[in-house]
Amino acid sequence: MSKISITIFGGTGDLTYRKLMPAIYNLFSRNLLGENFKVCAIGRRDYSNEEYLEIIDSWIKEFARLKIKEERLLEFYKHIEYYKMDFTNLDEYSGLNKFYENTSFDNNLVYYAVSPSFFEVISDGMLRVNNLKNPKIILEKPFGSSMKNAKFLSEKLDKNFNSENIYRIDHYLGKEMVRNILTIRETNPLISKVWSKDDIESIEITALETVGVETRGNYYDEAGALKDMVQNHLLQILTIVALDNPNGVLADEQLDVLKNLRPIEKMDIKKSVVLGQYKGYRQEDKVNPSSSTETFAGIKLFVDNKRWKNVPFFIKTGKKTSEREIEVLVKFKRIKDDINPNVLVIKIQPTEGVYLEFNIKTPGEDGITTAKMEFCQNCNLIFRLNTPEAYERMILACIENDSSWFSKWEQIELSWKFIDELKQAYIKNNIPIYEYEVGSDGPVEYNLIK
Repeated sequence: MSKISITIFGGTGDLTYRKLMPAIYNLFSRNLLGENFKVCAIGRRDYSNEEYLEIIDSWIKEFARLKIKEERLLEFYKHIEYYKMDFTNLDEYSGLNKFYENTSFDNNLVYYAVSPSFFEVISDGMLRVNNLKNPKIILEKPFGSSMKNAKFLSEKLDKNFNSENIYRIDHYLGKEMVRNILTIRETNPLISKVWSKDDIESIEITALETVGVETRGNYYDEAGALKDMVQNHLLQILTIVALDNPNGVLADEQLDVLKNLRPIEKMDIKKSVVLGQYKGYRQEDKVNPSSSTETFAGIKLFVDNKRWKNVPFFIKTGKKTSEREIEVLVKFKRIKDDINPNVLVIKIQPTEGVYLEFNIKTPGEDGITTAKMEFCQNCNLIFRLNTPEAYERMILACIENDSSWFSKWEQIELSWKFIDELKQAYIKNNIPIYEYEVGSDGPVEYNLIK
């Protein structure tokens, strides 16, 4: 087994505490990291190594998927080191290079668990860390702050580290039920044969949260729902749902879907996009008191190819809504106006599973009634224990040089272009950012585009 090092910029951030450290512990518990790996958590806070381990201890115990065994956890901590540095100061990277002096790691992961505004300086600094050979760079979303910025960063990363060593992570692509979409299509003839405009009336992709911006006001007020959720996560799910050949090369199939999105200039923006902001958002910590940032986005899209011609894809995402859910809802065409359509729901989070509505004869009567079938994957303890978390799965894929489920630059470029043009068209058409009540389903205006 190769000797693995994992260097995390942003070692004192919520992402590292809540997701990365528990994921790495899970990999360690599964004996997938070997005995000679090292995790270097980089932060600017003045922690000793002991203090840092005390901090991550509670996070790992709360969020690790696998049962914590104290003896195993203490063994895991022998591989963790906290390294204090100001990663915005290029002069301090010589110290990081010295930290890795006299090491022999041959599989080096460098995780940018920080705001995209730091990607450039870290990339420049890492050129001075010669003791980490051929590093694989894992970038957390969003990839840049705009199309122009994303392209600049991509060119710099390719130049500094080579394109095959860049892993643009979208953890949604590591979620079990997102991956299951292809299996459901590929292995079930009764579904694969009706997966097109001939039998499907519409597809809804929903990602709702009951929480607000919490401690992310600074970041979120610059990003908004379009950049934070639609540009990456939800367009990624759309490409998985809509790709033409489940057996083809995933990245190529996804790219083809993005290329066939109906261009902004051919959309009626006023009837296709609704942006909203929950009441009280402007009073959130680190949010501009006069902010016009959207916390809700509802969009009607079309994929203009042979399979999906004129089938609407509805994307909806929002904060402080009535429920927390991520799901894909496929509504099939009615065979008669007075008979309910078949509905297939792929539940991604928090429930993981598949839900199906179909028609049967009403028992004891001559009418038609709706029957329901549901498979809940994470309701089953064994399934839940055997299913890797998204970050666990994606970090392991990076270790194993498997880039098939990571975002390619061409996809990101088209996604940025689409979202930038959509936002510009929304502003140009003088459409307001609609206010909506906390705990609601978002702006009522969204119902007008469905």
